[in-house]
Amino acid sequence: MGEQQPADALALALDEVVTFTSELIRIDTTNRGGGDCRERPAAEYVAERLAEAGLAPLLLERTPGRTNVVARIAGTDPSADALLVHGHLDVVPAEPADWSVHPFSGEVRDGVVWGRGAIDMKNMDAMVLAVVRAWARSGTRPRRDIVLAFTADEEASAVDGSGFLADAHPELFEGCTEGISESGAYTFHAGPGMEIYPIAAGERGTGWLKLTGVGTAGHGSKVNRDNAVSRLAAAIARIGAYEWPVRLTPTVRACLTELAALHQLDVPDFDAPGFDVDALLNKLGPAAELVEATVRGSANPTMLDAGYKVNVIPGRATAYVDGRFLPGGEEEFRRTLDRLTGDQVDWEFHHRETALEAPTDSPTYAKLRAAVEHFAPGGHVVPYCMSGGTDAKQFSRLGITGYGFSPLKLPVDFHYGALFHGVDERVPVEALHFGVRVLDHYLKTA
Repeated sequence: MGEQQPADALALALDEVVTFTSELIRIDTTNRGGGDCRERPAAEYVAERLAEAGLAPLLLERTPGRTNVVARIAGTDPSADALLVHGHLDVVPAEPADWSVHPFSGEVRDGVVWGRGAIDMKNMDAMVLAVVRAWARSGTRPRRDIVLAFTADEEASAVDGSGFLADAHPELFEGCTEGISESGAYTFHAGPGMEIYPIAAGERGTGWLKLTGVGTAGHGSKVNRDNAVSRLAAAIARIGAYEWPVRLTPTVRACLTELAALHQLDVPDFDAPGFDVDALLNKLGPAAELVEATVRGSANPTMLDAGYKVNVIPGRATAYVDGRFLPGGEEEFRRTLDRLTGDQVDWEFHHRETALEAPTDSPTYAKLRAAVEHFAPGGHVVPYCMSGGTDAKQFSRLGITGYGFSPLKLPVDFHYGALFHGVDERVPVEALHFGVRVLDHYLKTA
């Protein structure tokens, strides 16, 4: 690519980000779990775009077809720590009959790009590609090394994606101390004239559980005091009804403090006797949505499996629970599940990943905040903790502190959170343009 003036190079990036988002959506990378996914076509597409920008991308697989892409951009300051920028290539399933457009059409209509992955998270993948290519055209180099990772399998266990990269190829992330990825720096409309841009500085831990009740099999017409289904059902009922205690992490406290100030409320005294977090949430209006799921742990029963005939009492029954624990709360989570399941139902982790917490007083967080405020001067940036998780969990094994930062400026009637894994997932073109500008601004000086 020949050199262009930075403004011209970025202008072309605004066109490219729309094209890349649409074309990535058209590549069906549905992850149904259990290894049923093939990210390689999307990985090859990404690698080709990076190679055109003069980079040397690596395609890496643990399992054939489950492909990851990693590339490094050399910074101007070799003494600086490196930054990881990562996004996943897989998407959750979508039923075409439920959608207004085909979920893998990548249709661009009325200033909006439609399709599965438009928000989660082929939009971010496309923004990163567009910025990197703009730099190649203009001869721009960042201050610190930037490692780009486009991963497989985030929508399942990450065993073929970020988990594989962290375990088998740690050398590719040498020097990386921090990373950015999905679910942050988007517009959250908290009321008339109040635009909030939450940046993720934490994630609840993942505790997906398998519960097993064992009893005595027998005829459905007979008295049976050793019924596996009854035992399991009782445990599930206790778990579903349990009220988890309030546990306020530093990130959640910082979020609540800033939201209270925005709503002209007194500074919360979190350690005061009788402090009622739910009463505070009730005063925050729509903004409570940003924090209400992360003031406690949770465990939601999601799947049941027992029996094979109505008149046969089975000897075994199983259930699955989506559990989430706060940073520092895993031991309490385990003890609580031991108590709720009792001594007649066993439980184990079906999938477990750590909880994360990132500092909100760090130079990196300050630069992330400044980048958003530069392009959204009327917006209010706040830290928040994700209720779920991302590939940042796996990369944390390498000592990489993760922030959620995939910037989008969204209109008032656009409900970002509802489109994650939802029907008619879509992203406005102007939101993508905003994201490219913010990422370009941040990454140059990160």
